Amino acid sequence: MALWRIRATVDDRPGYLSVLTASLALRGVNILTVQVHTTEAGAVDDFLVDAPEQVTEAELRAAVERGRGRDCWVARSEARGLADEPTRVLGLAARLVRDPEAAGATLRTLLGADAVTWRPASAAAPGGVGGTTMLLADPAGGGYELRRREPSFTPAEYARAQALVELAATLGRRDADRVTLVLPDGAEVSVRPATADDVPAVRELHVGCSARSRQRRYLSGAADPSPARLRRLLEPARGLTLLVTAGSGGAAEPVVAMANLLGEGDEAEAALLVRDDWQRRGLGSALLRRLLGHADRAGYAALLLHVQAENTPMLRTLRRLDRPVALERDGGVLTATVPLTPVDATPAGRVAGPAPAGCGPGTALPAQAGHGLPSQRSGPI
Repeated sequence: MALWRIRATVDDRPGYLSVLTASLALRGVNILTVQVHTTEAGAVDDFLVDAPEQVTEAELRAAVERGRGRDCWVARSEARGLADEPTRVLGLAARLVRDPEAAGATLRTLLGADAVTWRPASAAAPGGVGGTTMLLADPAGGGYELRRREPSFTPAEYARAQALVELAATLGRRDADRVTLVLPDGAEVSVRPATADDVPAVRELHVGCSARSRQRRYLSGAADPSPARLRRLLEPARGLTLLVTAGSGGAAEPVVAMANLLGEGDEAEAALLVRDDWQRRGLGSALLRRLLGHADRAGYAALLLHVQAENTPMLRTLRRLDRPVALERDGGVLTATVPLTPVDATPAGRVAGPAPAGCGPGTALPAQAGHGLPSQRSGPI
């Protein structure tokens, strides 16, 4: 017996697939797996079959045509083709997790492409399928062009390939977040995305912070979040959490700061918690800028921070963002709004809106050029 792959278009009508399978059975062909790809021209049926050794490609093609199949493609297959498609795709996804740079090779394997070419944004065409050419948009910029001699690509294959490209882009962004920062005083820290496994380390961070630092972060008492709340903070449904560890040793080092970004609608909220002995060293400023970058790339319209009116170090940090910041006061809490879309606003370097104390609505606070580095804490997520 010999393994073959057969792909043919069949009218999407009751009984037509059974006619095709009966025609193959008359040649002694056993169908091992079948996938159905819905297209505008009809159902494209993709078979892996086991046929007698003496059956030729031409005979298989003729059997398909007698079974009312059209646009037939037939090719020899190997035993590895027996792996079901979900298992194969999951294996390729695992390969991407290990090596996000292998997106091109993974696409080639997934679709049996003859050529995979990455093109920069200026040369990348909109995504889609056209016969034996497929164009995939890369969320990181640019796109991929795939070609194969036959058979034609289907919409289902396009959806699978685009999902893998988006996975590779997500993994690439995750790796990009793993950086080593050198603070103004020369100290090195590692920044990385948080996971649920970081709950114990983040609880230790809270223990190491003063009651005042925790109160400035959560705006209520000397808050000590429960493990369940910490898990939600570390892996938000929309957004991300960055953790900072002392030194460049990564996860083995103690966590000294946490930066949260939570998306809700077209806005995102940011909040910071920095251990007391790491405050006023520029760490909060660096983290807030990274959160701004993420919010920008995610397409949010604005970034919000809830800050206690007496938290002057955080207000200094906002002035240093070189972006317009509007402040609204509600009792002892200020809501700072940083627009992330082009607007005609107060020139960068000024904070517009009500001042923390002693100023009327709409008063602009001049930027302060002082060199003191602030502690960073803001309101709840």
